[in-house]
Amino acid sequence: METTTRQGTTGYNAKVEIFRDQEYPMLNGCVYLDHAGTTPYPKSLMDRFAQDMTSNLFGNPHSASASSQLSTSRIEDIRLRVLQFFNADPDEFDLVFVANATAGIKLVADALRAAPDGFDYAYHYASHTSLVGVREETRNSLCLDDKEVEALASGSSPFSSAERPVLFAYPGQSNMDGRRYPLSWSRTVRDKCTSGNRKVYTLLDAAALVCSSPLDLSCPDTAPDFTVLSFYKIFGFPDLGALIVRRGAEDVFLPTRYFGGGTVDMVVCLKEQWHAPKSQFLHERLEHGTLPIHNIIALDSALDVHKELFGSMQEVSTHTGFLHKRLYRGLKSLRHGNQNSVCTMYSPDQDEAFEAGPVIAFNIQNGQNAWVSLAEVEKLATLKNFHIRTGGVCNPGGITSALGLEPWEMKQNFSSGFRCGTDNDIMAGKPTGVIRVSLGAMSTISDVDSFLGFISEFYRDLSPSLMSRQSLRPSNKAELVVHSISIYPIKSCGGFEVPPGIDWEVRPEGLAWDREWCLVHQGTGQALSQKRYPKMALIRPFLDFERGELRVRYVGPVPSHVHREISLPLSKNPSLFQRLTASFRSKASRVCGEEILAQIYSVPEINNFFSEVLGVPCLLARFPPGGQGKSMRHSKAHLQKHQTSLAPVPGSFPRPPSPPDSDSEKTSSERRILLANESPILAITLPSLDALNAEIKRSGNHKGDVSAAVFRANIVIGPSSKQRNQMEPYAEDTWPSIRIGGHKYEMLGSCRRCHMVCINQETAEKSEEPFVTLSKTRRFDGKVFFGTHMGYAGGYEKVQTIRIGERVEPDW
Repeated sequence: METTTRQGTTGYNAKVEIFRDQEYPMLNGCVYLDHAGTTPYPKSLMDRFAQDMTSNLFGNPHSASASSQLSTSRIEDIRLRVLQFFNADPDEFDLVFVANATAGIKLVADALRAAPDGFDYAYHYASHTSLVGVREETRNSLCLDDKEVEALASGSSPFSSAERPVLFAYPGQSNMDGRRYPLSWSRTVRDKCTSGNRKVYTLLDAAALVCSSPLDLSCPDTAPDFTVLSFYKIFGFPDLGALIVRRGAEDVFLPTRYFGGGTVDMVVCLKEQWHAPKSQFLHERLEHGTLPIHNIIALDSALDVHKELFGSMQEVSTHTGFLHKRLYRGLKSLRHGNQNSVCTMYSPDQDEAFEAGPVIAFNIQNGQNAWVSLAEVEKLATLKNFHIRTGGVCNPGGITSALGLEPWEMKQNFSSGFRCGTDNDIMAGKPTGVIRVSLGAMSTISDVDSFLGFISEFYRDLSPSLMSRQSLRPSNKAELVVHSISIYPIKSCGGFEVPPGIDWEVRPEGLAWDREWCLVHQGTGQALSQKRYPKMALIRPFLDFERGELRVRYVGPVPSHVHREISLPLSKNPSLFQRLTASFRSKASRVCGEEILAQIYSVPEINNFFSEVLGVPCLLARFPPGGQGKSMRHSKAHLQKHQTSLAPVPGSFPRPPSPPDSDSEKTSSERRILLANESPILAITLPSLDALNAEIKRSGNHKGDVSAAVFRANIVIGPSSKQRNQMEPYAEDTWPSIRIGGHKYEMLGSCRRCHMVCINQETAEKSEEPFVTLSKTRRFDGKVFFGTHMGYAGGYEKVQTIRIGERVEPDW
């Protein structure tokens, strides 16, 4: 691979990989900024590993065959090579191969738990969740801040027992904000706190540190007793971890009882129960069963290729340090038009007294200092091919310290529905997580500059009030009609267009037959979505009332043995469903984060059809109206701040009232829905769609107009043909309610959008638009909106219907 150097502003020659896309073909134009969690591996590594696999035969090491002995010798050579990578003398350290860093931590915790009186535990607040979890196995545990660790290092033990062993654990580098902690803590805590019969052991979580920095274990007296790390975070491949044990601490593992294959020299079972553990090396007693042979062999190739590409870890450290400073200063210098900072930084500046690794944690605020949703940032970053991480990043202490969250606030957030991975990332006016960027050996200056440009383009408000005023322009009260009606019988699949002249029933849960079925993953019970499986757009349902069937056709390419079409009765025939067994309930179906009970189709032909065309094992489920408990869902739609709390533009119509206990919100919370995301009915307007397409063309991203179909609305509203240009776009934001055919429908609030709108509903292809343009023109409080939720406001004493061409009258 060709390389060159480019002189940086600091005088450091930053190494740049010229043909990076050839070396890292999986990048495909992507920028990886999450090296603490996802590190791309180079093509040359995979080529070398493949050559090793096809040139040699590796057998189970627990044998005397030639292939087994080859595995044994290679594994021991690689074990020594890894120790040398960290300057660890094999006479002073042993290395145990484990699945990952967490497995190494658990191995130490299990050993100490087996001590006669257990053990006490102290851990630093910036510890990864895997270190925090050790506390559940201890007699006593404490979470320490920097000052409390220094007190511990001075010999002030917080534990009363003088007999019980103590484990102190901390990260070499915080995986949340990159702050590095003194490696000297390992020695000082161990030396100062060990007294009498009390032994103090130290555990260093080096997983984040060794991604971009050398770790020197050349002095066993100062080294941690236990060091855990993950190789995939350094090299990208293989998926393997290590526990490096200082030989002076091997006695910790003496009380362990379990033994597995390959860890004993003799086992007696009949008449007596006795065994003799292997005793020459610690790793022989701890590597239970067959080792991950091929992963360890791949590590040999990884060490070679990493050195050829990047040189030493010191060179990697210098390179990433330079990029870190460039990115940190760039983010910190971004200002809105009113001079407010765009980014709130949580990571330390390298110019401060703290040493910091190439990890930057931050959040974004708009021009009015409101927090921007993490989920929205990640959605847009994904479309722009930036790989970042958002949320709590498995670092509970670091997150709460950075964000100033008290325990009661976190518990209150949990009670309010916050869970790891949900979109509830701004609660009670505070963010619940951070945006994390992690630079690695293969990062370049262009990566950093591209990301800075991305943040500046989409989150820097040069005219903060522009977007707010855009949605509050008055309507000219053009003559409006129902332009089209669409039903989506199977959630996230294609739509069924209601023909003109047909009266379509409006039910309490929404339009008849809308989102009554869904596809659930056979293993997890999670409802499938187009966001993950875009080919769902090519599944086209058709409601055939003459035959009483839901006919489903797949319009994409399929193997010759797969049928393109199936049909199933619209009636709720019990013979088609299976009773929910106890095993299935343990894998409850979930829709939009909610647990539901749906009727699962038991006909193999039906489920095999969907599994074959999508390439994922799934089941068809039905969620018919009239359920109770978990067979019933309620609307979550509500009026948004941009609809209710912004100052109106002079001459605009009055904004609708929305106190917390308003009728609109109360009614919305009581409305039933089936499998729709938030509300009974979703609507968009043609003038708003026209305005969006015009904005896309102005941005230079014109590849044809965005279709109304990508917004998957039930009702499309527009002026009559003679008045197409007489309605202002986004006037629907100001409608408190509308009447269709004389019947009242309440407007429940704007619809929050994700990048599913970027999937072409005809081809299932993904693009950047329209989400990118919506992020610039329709983002309020950090969230992107287009369209509006609504629900029928009348009673259901008689059947209510809607049809194409009916007049639509906004209520003022």
